[in-house]
Amino acid sequence: MAITTEQIKELRAATGAGILDCRKALEQANGDFDKAVDYLREKGLATAAKRADREASEGVVELYSHGNGRVGVMVEVNCETDFVARSEAFREFAHEVALQIAASSPRYIRDEDIPESVLEHEREIARSRARQEGKPENIIERIVEGRIEKFKDEVVLLRQPYIRNEDITIEQLLMQNVGSIGENIVIRRFVRWELGESTREE
Repeated sequence: MAITTEQIKELRAATGAGILDCRKALEQANGDFDKAVDYLREKGLATAAKRADREASEGVVELYSHGNGRVGVMVEVNCETDFVARSEAFREFAHEVALQIAASSPRYIRDEDIPESVLEHEREIARSRARQEGKPENIIERIVEGRIEKFKDEVVLLRQPYIRNEDITIEQLLMQNVGSIGENIVIRRFVRWELGESTREE
């Protein structure tokens, strides 16, 4: 079907994508506006994945204090250029990450940051819990792995549901920002302090 200039303009206004990309998306979607938007979003996330290999050494250290100084967060978020580091969209993303850390108390950024000793400790707890609940021996390991995945969802920042929209994870929010900002973005490290807590040793 013929794609009109009007359709391209409308899609461009909604997504910020280039004219040729909008035309291609509409052609792929046979003129269906919603499908074309999905196509561009998927393409944007694919572009984001390609950018993930690029060096990110600029950025910001975001500081956030919550509950009248009861919780403090410091997070380093990196990007590729100083220009993006100073942009409002990037700063806003760094702030959202700090809010997430304050609200959801992650302990690690990504799965591979969890020490094997911590995972083994969690597995032991899950095993003995499954046995106490009288689960058959042949399915205990499956239950254990299910509980480990749930544990990771709670303690790994990138796996946590985003506090403002629980339909997406922080990793998806990160990829959306990589797609819209156009540079690789890396959540490098963070610390979270809560008044009166003891320091936890791994």
